[in-house]
Amino acid sequence: MVVTGGVMSGLGKGILAASIANLLKSCGYRVSIAKIDPYLNVDAGTMSPFEHGEVFVLEDGGEVDLDFGHYERFLREPLGKDHNITTGKVFKEVIEKERKGAFLGKTVQLVPHVTGHIKEKIARLGEGKDFLVVEVGGTVGDIEGQIFLEAIRQLKRESEVVNVHIVHVPLSGIDQKTKPTQHSIITLRRAGLLPEIIVGRCEKPLWEKTKDKISLFCDVEKEAVISDPTMKSVYELPLHLQREGIHRLIQEKFGMKAREPDMREWEGFVGSLNADRRVRIGIVGKYSHGDTYLSLVEAIRHAGAKLGAVPEIAWLDAERFRDGELEGLDALITPGGFGSRGTEGKVRAIRWARERRLPWLGLCLGFQLAVVEFARSLGMDANSTEFDPGTPEPVIIPHWEARQDVMGGTMRLGAIEVNLEKGSRTAELYGTTRISERHRHRYGLNPDYIERLERGGMKFTGVAPSDGTVEVLELPGQFFIGVQFHPEFKSRPLRPHPLFTGLIKAALTSQE
Repeated sequence: MVVTGGVMSGLGKGILAASIANLLKSCGYRVSIAKIDPYLNVDAGTMSPFEHGEVFVLEDGGEVDLDFGHYERFLREPLGKDHNITTGKVFKEVIEKERKGAFLGKTVQLVPHVTGHIKEKIARLGEGKDFLVVEVGGTVGDIEGQIFLEAIRQLKRESEVVNVHIVHVPLSGIDQKTKPTQHSIITLRRAGLLPEIIVGRCEKPLWEKTKDKISLFCDVEKEAVISDPTMKSVYELPLHLQREGIHRLIQEKFGMKAREPDMREWEGFVGSLNADRRVRIGIVGKYSHGDTYLSLVEAIRHAGAKLGAVPEIAWLDAERFRDGELEGLDALITPGGFGSRGTEGKVRAIRWARERRLPWLGLCLGFQLAVVEFARSLGMDANSTEFDPGTPEPVIIPHWEARQDVMGGTMRLGAIEVNLEKGSRTAELYGTTRISERHRHRYGLNPDYIERLERGGMKFTGVAPSDGTVEVLELPGQFFIGVQFHPEFKSRPLRPHPLFTGLIKAALTSQE
């Protein structure tokens, strides 16, 4: 099934697609999900967080759009880079095929060769599944998305496809306006598509007269017009869609006998998001874009729900904050990032947390800056060569310089196994000494300084056996943990990540 959107971007196609996948999986079906991104980038790895939000990293190292975080959190299954179909990736692959003579001398055209390649990629992703949910990024009027809509039009002629189209239904005065919906459907029809289900994104549930009007003018049954009102949490949407009956409607459109989803665990999780206890978590970052730290925020919420506490996040600008702003926090997180901007502010915040024994968790760059800060506390003139190539004490260096088997400066990406020291706080949190976590970094600890830092009191309690990279640091006697990986990418609503539950548990303890 295909999820498209009209009128404007940012309506929540990704959350809708993830919620539909959640419901269908809860009905007992084998479900997967994919996204079409109609941009010329091959992947999201080079995109600015200011423009595109966070880059989500998959198990296989794929750098993808933040919607994949929603997909994995709602579907509760890992996805691979092949699940992201971009214009850049498609054109690159078609051109490579042409250069190898795969088209037998034919004139290579958008139709049928590019559309055929798109259909082949979608078909492979659907193998062995009862449902494949495909989100088409952008809006139906975007010129860059037309080739994908054409491929979907062809797919509808060749196989079973249900199109769910989400539109904006604004409230103006005392009326829910349907004109944007009507014009969106007209645009979709020009591409040769007519949706089977229309979802109205609105502030309040669609009125009956609004559904009647959309049904009449857009040529769908009234039962196929679904409300998507604003809710307190995105995690409520699957439950709302269940009440709207969208799962039964989808099964009916495919000619299947209807199954009902088992949403009891999900209901329990949503209910736990509204606890009475509060815990204040500070995040010292340098990006103002709210979606830049999306997975981090969700991981904090998952852990809070499990422990019966609602996290209140205090955003601290790494370039401008004053130490006084850290007063009143129950815990502090230093997230990942690239570039020198804001790093000294992050170092200051880490020092504040270390000296006052405030529960602290550092992720990727946070790990590296904790090494810098601790080295300076020992009297060293230390820095990372990323920020100061001429630093007298290069405690953080490009990871390949510390290895003998890598000659180039490639980024470490995707799932890498890490061995934890038995008896360490981190191993106790995980409940095991062997873990696998997702990475996205170019710099790491300089092994020449390990002995000196450990003599000063810092402990390095996690190492990647594949290349010897140091992955975890701790300070004994307090909750002070830095990790070279990104645990936020593997946190799930029903399975919170142990590092975040550990942090919030320590924060709650500090309140007592």
